[in-house]
Amino acid sequence: MKFHVKKGDTVKVLAGNSRGKTGAVLEVFPAKYKAIVEGLNMVTKHTKPSAENPEGGIKKVEAPIHLSNLMLVDPASGEATKVARKAGDNGKLIRVSKKTGEVING
Repeated sequence: MKFHVKKGDTVKVLAGNSRGKTGAVLEVFPAKYKAIVEGLNMVTKHTKPSAENPEGGIKKVEAPIHLSNLMLVDPASGEATKVARKAGDNGKLIRVSKKTGEVING
């Protein structure tokens, strides 16, 4: 499956409690069409005491965000942009910013 965001991309959140904030994509889940963004969509997890964590307690962790609510931030301009795919020199598809027309690495 081809997506407009990949691991390591900087994205802007379009909807939800984190709307308007930006962060780096830590992980993409293709089967669920979701991604985890660093520092955004934080949820509280209650953990039981275990051998690794004898204290247990309450932790804040990032929850997945649906990809339709994420928009790629153009590395050149720093603004949110749509993504186009074009054939590169070697015949592979490359991602291109619709606003600036520049190639997006990754």
